[in-house]
Amino acid sequence: MSREVTFIHLTDLHIGDPATDDHLFNNTVDTLRQVLAQVATIEPKPSFLVASGDLTNRGDTESYALLKQVMEATDLPVVYAIGNHDTRDGFYTGMGIEAGPPGAPYFHDRVIDDIHIITLDSSTPGYIGGSIEDEQFEWLASALDTHPELPKLIVSHHPPALGEGPDDAHWRHIAYEHSARLAGLLKGRNIIGILSGHIHHDRVSIWNGVPVVVGMGQHAATDILRADVLRMVRGSSFAIGTIRSSGLSVAFVPLPTDRAELNVYPLEMLRQRAAAVPVAAE
Repeated sequence: MSREVTFIHLTDLHIGDPATDDHLFNNTVDTLRQVLAQVATIEPKPSFLVASGDLTNRGDTESYALLKQVMEATDLPVVYAIGNHDTRDGFYTGMGIEAGPPGAPYFHDRVIDDIHIITLDSSTPGYIGGSIEDEQFEWLASALDTHPELPKLIVSHHPPALGEGPDDAHWRHIAYEHSARLAGLLKGRNIIGILSGHIHHDRVSIWNGVPVVVGMGQHAATDILRADVLRMVRGSSFAIGTIRSSGLSVAFVPLPTDRAELNVYPLEMLRQRAAAVPVAAE
């Protein structure tokens, strides 16, 4: 690369109306407006913005229309992915994006400032956990062969599974079998990083040699000091990424918070709502 490329990573926006949605912990519209106001002050100006899923809290058309309206505050190109709180048809309708057949997954790629951004749809309608359908793997294999000279940035709401085998926390990530297949496809490619959300805390991992950057998001934060339950506390952040010839660096920008407890979920409930995903054919 001949120059640095800067971008913004948002995730888990959870846009909705807290007056009518008792599963919204704060006014996420106000939070997003605060974040976009801060993004507008960044110099040099970023090249693009990634919003990696859970764009709305209920997946309703009205919330997507509201998101589209709020995002008019930025003139940056925006790369959207969808997550488990999203609905595919609600997204297409509310955002005014042309869709294929009803319920079609939203995966796509584009080049911005010599960065090839490949976006997957890891949502599994009706479930918390992530998966990738065969048609996406087939498309991804083809997309990875395009623009071979450009570094590639992968966007997926669910991060890949980090363990050495299947576990009982599939609700946290892409199914292990699908993660392993994804690793095989990405091996040897010029992948500079994967941007994800879903787990509501800032985390960076090196997965099969690829940096996986997970953002806390703009709704609430997971208390990672508690392993016996999923304890949600007040907190939000966004990230500033910089791509250089040497690789990717990311700086997290937390918003002020008192980390007050918002809700507590039993892990067994989350395990039951994780998708039972079949192994994708090789």
